[in-house]
Amino acid sequence: MDLNADLGEGFGAWTLGDDDALLEVVTSANVACGFHAGDPRTMRRVCERAVERGVAIGAQVSYRDLPGFGRRFIDVDPDELTQDVVAQLGALSAFARVAGDRVRYLKPHGALYNAVVHHEEQAAAVVAAVVDVDATLPVLGLPGSAFLRLAREAGLATVDEAFADRAYTPDGALVPRRLPGAVLHDPDEIATRCTAMATGRSVPDVDGGELRLAPASICVHGDTPGAVGIARRVRAELTAAGVELAPFA
Repeated sequence: MDLNADLGEGFGAWTLGDDDALLEVVTSANVACGFHAGDPRTMRRVCERAVERGVAIGAQVSYRDLPGFGRRFIDVDPDELTQDVVAQLGALSAFARVAGDRVRYLKPHGALYNAVVHHEEQAAAVVAAVVDVDATLPVLGLPGSAFLRLAREAGLATVDEAFADRAYTPDGALVPRRLPGAVLHDPDEIATRCTAMATGRSVPDVDGGELRLAPASICVHGDTPGAVGIARRVRAELTAAGVELAPFA
C-alpha cells in the first residue's frame, strides 16, 4: 500500500503543514506546482527532502487559483487547462531533476480533482497534458472517475486512491467539504478505516451503509489539525496489520 500526502502547499512567507514530518511517514508526495500553492523555493526544498527520504515525487496540478487554494471550480477552456497542466509538470520536473530524481506520477488537486470525476472535457484536458509531457507517468485519482477512464483509454497507467480522513457517499464519491462531517478528525476512526481499506474490508459510508474500496494509495491530508499525528497513527496501524508500505511509482 502507498501512503500519499499533499505537500509543498506554502507560498512565500506563508507555510501550511509540516512537510518534513510528513515526509518521514508517507511513501509518495503530491507536490504543489505553483498554481494553487507552492513556489520555486518550496518546490525545490520538498523535492530535495523527498529524495533524501526515498519518497516518490508526484505533481499535484490544479486550476490557476492561488486565492482560493484551488478549491473553486473554474470553467476554463480545455486547451488552456492542458497547457496549464503542462506548465506545472514542467516546473516540478525541473526541481525533481535538480534534486536527483524525476516526477513519478500526477494527481489533480482540490476542485479540479472533483471536477474530472464527471467533467469529460476537463478530464480529457488533463489526460492530454500527461500524454504530451510523459505518457509513462501514472495518474492518481478517484475510482470510477472520467479522469481514470479516459487515462486508461489513452494508454496511461492509473492508480485508484482513497482518502484517510474524508467521508464517502454510498456511491463512492467524496462528501463535499461544505457539508457537515465531510472531514474526519478522530485518529482512531481514521486509522481503523485505513486498515479496513488496505485489507479488503468495508468502511461505513456517510449514510451508515457499508462501502468496499480497493485503493492502491491512501491519501493522508497534511493541512488538517493534527495531521502529522494522524498520519503516524495510520502508518503504525497499517504496519501492525501486516500491510507493506511502498510507493506505487
